[in-house]
Amino acid sequence: MRPPLTIAILVFPRCQVLDVTGPAMVFEAGNDAVAEAHYDVRILSAMGGPVQTSSAISLVTQSIDEVPPDTVDTLLIAGGDEVGLDGLVANEAVSRWVIAVSGWARRYGSVCSGTFALAQFGLLCGKRVATHWSACTRLAERWPDIEVDRNALFVNDGALWTSAGVTTGIDMSLEMVAADLGNTVAHAIAKRLVLYARRPGFQSQFSPVLEAQSHADAPFASLIHWMRENLAQDLGVGCLAEKVMMSERTFIRKFTQSTGETPAHFVETLRLDRARTLLATDMPIKDIALRTGYSTGAQLSKSFVRRFGMTPMLFKELHCRIHHA
Repeated sequence: MRPPLTIAILVFPRCQVLDVTGPAMVFEAGNDAVAEAHYDVRILSAMGGPVQTSSAISLVTQSIDEVPPDTVDTLLIAGGDEVGLDGLVANEAVSRWVIAVSGWARRYGSVCSGTFALAQFGLLCGKRVATHWSACTRLAERWPDIEVDRNALFVNDGALWTSAGVTTGIDMSLEMVAADLGNTVAHAIAKRLVLYARRPGFQSQFSPVLEAQSHADAPFASLIHWMRENLAQDLGVGCLAEKVMMSERTFIRKFTQSTGETPAHFVETLRLDRARTLLATDMPIKDIALRTGYSTGAQLSKSFVRRFGMTPMLFKELHCRIHHA
């Protein structure tokens, strides 16, 4: 039996705890799924010992000195408090260790604002990356030679993996496990962790449902949830107006005022957002169309081209790795 792959997660005072525990949980679940120690997850810090996160939780860590750079398979740097990150990148021993690991490791990367540490260490020049939406502008302005993808949940550019932060570290780690152990294992992990879906990296950080619900007045917030769960049903204005007991004219006016979109445009947004996610599976186009409320694949393609400027098949070819639904 070959030795387990070392997954090193580098933390610092006031790091975001879910940036650490999310990926760690996925890799440990990978071990359980294959009933062997495929991964050896290490939580590391500059000096070792307890590290206080930004939550009321301390992490037990090992020192980076205990893990030689050439033994690391995958390195992830957590995100977190700006002061904590500044302290991490100012540590010369950490800088040397991370740079050395990046030269040896099969994969290296970050979760959330950990991208800033990689940039400071000079590891992102000419690379395409993701980071938390609130930090994209700052990252792009400070390092103009980095291509910042402002929408992606996570980005894989060669050996480099970066994610938008918090729960997206789970999505990125699942993609790594899928690459290592196959989609069946990754899907089993997602099911065990009670995840709604395995989200592909291209999916936007901004959920149209959350965006609309955050602005919507009652009863539209609950209606939007129902719409999302019933995309294959009739979502015409007449049906939706009846759901909230309004006339069609009143419904159109109030829904548009509340959400900033007409009902028809919002329904199309929901359906195409779900279609993009399903394109990352092996589901046929005609089945995706039916599941998202389109009568034919051609009807879906027409809406898709109008919104995104390309056919579903071209989008799939350019952006999607196949996940089994």
